[in-house]
Amino acid sequence: MSTPSSTGKVPVDGAEIYYEIHGDGPPLVLLHGGVTPSTTFGAPLEAMARTHRVIAIHLRGHGLSTDSDAPWSAETMADDAAAVLAHLGIGQARVMGYSLGAAVALQVAIRHPEQVEKLVSVAVGFSTDGDYPEVRQAFAQMPGMAAAIGKQLAGSPLAELYPGVDWERVMRKSGEMNQPEHDWTELIKAIKAPTLLVFADADSIRPEHMVAFWKLLGGGQRDAGLDGSQRPASQLAILPGTTHYSLIESPLLTEVATAFLGR
Repeated sequence: MSTPSSTGKVPVDGAEIYYEIHGDGPPLVLLHGGVTPSTTFGAPLEAMARTHRVIAIHLRGHGLSTDSDAPWSAETMADDAAAVLAHLGIGQARVMGYSLGAAVALQVAIRHPEQVEKLVSVAVGFSTDGDYPEVRQAFAQMPGMAAAIGKQLAGSPLAELYPGVDWERVMRKSGEMNQPEHDWTELIKAIKAPTLLVFADADSIRPEHMVAFWKLLGGGQRDAGLDGSQRPASQLAILPGTTHYSLIESPLLTEVATAFLGR
């Protein structure tokens, strides 16, 4: 992971939300996937920091952020991210999130639209029926397996990176936040910020759902025309040879994200 130019913590509703700033350029909030910030904040952060001032936020209860007793939700975490932007005096930023972080990024655009210039959503659905059944089953089992998984993580290199994390708590609350069914169809339709959707070609999200998501943002309605003038403001990318778990490490991800954000 690269060395940040500055770090800080912002108190929000009983938790302290940790952030790092890397690079220079237009502000870009980068939101990591579930359990650990380290994968997202490795090579992808370094690549995006070549063209942006990246604000890398550790979601509550993750990494170097603290937690409260309140249950987790994408909505709460979106409010945390908005509070960090307000603390830094950033009126509007680009927002990019992966998996859990993508759900949070979507909610930032939904709940705080004035703060989002452009949005990059990587490997997340807009409703729970976008997941394959085995994914839903894994989330259902997670709280009951939290103690065993947490014990394994406590003995892993992750524990050295983030010594303050209660890994059993992370696994239990991760499973619990993914239990309720949700459908953000109408909320997604209302997003005004130009949005790039990125998925793996062997994702945990069903391909039919990817297309449905794209259509909610105005895509897939008609031919764009010879000059491309009829194409929507948002974009869709499905990266070959990737899975939900390897997508974040693909150089293609930062390539398409940088191109979208720079246009």
